Amino acid sequence: MPLAVCATPIGNLDDVTLRVLDELREADLVLCEDTRRTRVLLERHGIEAARLLSYHEHVEARRVAEVLPRLERGERVALVSDAGLPGISDPGQRLVDAALAVGVPVTVLPGPSAVETAVVASGLGSDAPYRFLGYLPRRKGELEALWARLETWPTVIVAFESPRRLPASLASLAAAQPERRIAVCRELTKRFEEVVRGTAAEVAGRFQQPPRGEITLVLAPGRVARDDGLEQAVGAVRELVGLGVPRRRAAEIVAPLADVARNELYRRSL
Repeated sequence: MPLAVCATPIGNLDDVTLRVLDELREADLVLCEDTRRTRVLLERHGIEAARLLSYHEHVEARRVAEVLPRLERGERVALVSDAGLPGISDPGQRLVDAALAVGVPVTVLPGPSAVETAVVASGLGSDAPYRFLGYLPRRKGELEALWARLETWPTVIVAFESPRRLPASLASLAAAQPERRIAVCRELTKRFEEVVRGTAAEVAGRFQQPPRGEITLVLAPGRVARDDGLEQAVGAVRELVGLGVPRRRAAEIVAPLADVARNELYRRSL
């Protein structure tokens, strides 16, 4: 039997897939980041017989040694984390690597993702690619160096952050790039879900005290991408003018599509 890597809800327990429920119901062993949280999910969906075993960063090496022989014997093992997909900023990759190394197949049962959910909810995704950074650095100097690197990245940036460190991280970003558009996505899919959008300076002002809940931070593409987008918008205005559209009207048409001020488009197209 393959090792089944199962995605679990990032908040709302009803977001679990039918395939994952079937796998958890049939597994000989379910490896859990926190057995208490997994038990809540199983009870919510009427699964009572599953055998649970903790699998978190402090016991990961020992659990790999214990579980690998069972996988090789053909036992059905499912791996879950507290939320989302194991191996994505959660324990799991070590077991996946070990299973593959000894010829045990691995199957992934996809499901909810805080990363993709936040990209869409942020309103910053557009057609740009995105890059996931995991958790932000903890040290002040490392954080400042990260902002400097990201300033010209042409991708949407997604990162996790702890509620306790969020105010300091946002203040650091606001000091480095106050006008960069960002979104703080808090408690996604849960009852008190909140998405705060604005410039880094504006959003930092909203979070001067640590909030509650899980945090996903999304940053708009860097300055190079914005400049490229502006030049494309200016080119579109000039094309419309070339087709006989009055310049001010052309700027009015293109501005909302490119998220650029109409007056700036008009001025740059002259």
